[in-house]
Amino acid sequence: MTPMSHEQRVETIARCCHEANKAWCEAHGDGSQSGWTWAEQWQRDSAIKGVQVALDGATPEQQHDAWTADKIADSWVYGPAKDPERKTHPCLVPYEQLPEFQRAKDAMFGAIVRALAPALGLP
Repeated sequence: MTPMSHEQRVETIARCCHEANKAWCEAHGDGSQSGWTWAEQWQRDSAIKGVQVALDGATPEQQHDAWTADKIADSWVYGPAKDPERKTHPCLVPYEQLPEFQRAKDAMFGAIVRALAPALGLP
């Protein structure tokens, strides 16, 4: 078996984070996310960037800030509902204004990265 590249290891963690995120959202009444295989490329790219930020030691708040900056750079704006076509998202607010379940989701994302990175040989 060929060893995985750094990018493949990051993508493996991103896939796990994405699927956990999907399950978390579904548990809180949001069924808008597709599984990794069917997710839009921008969603997969966002998870990969999130893993990279977490690997750099970001706190959940810093992860949210990085995610927000990426969304704004891609012309997303705050909106009461997540709408990829209109590029609106209700989480485009400062971290402290996020509902607790959203802050917990950011913490879960980082915890998954920290748990899987050493197993995959990432710092």
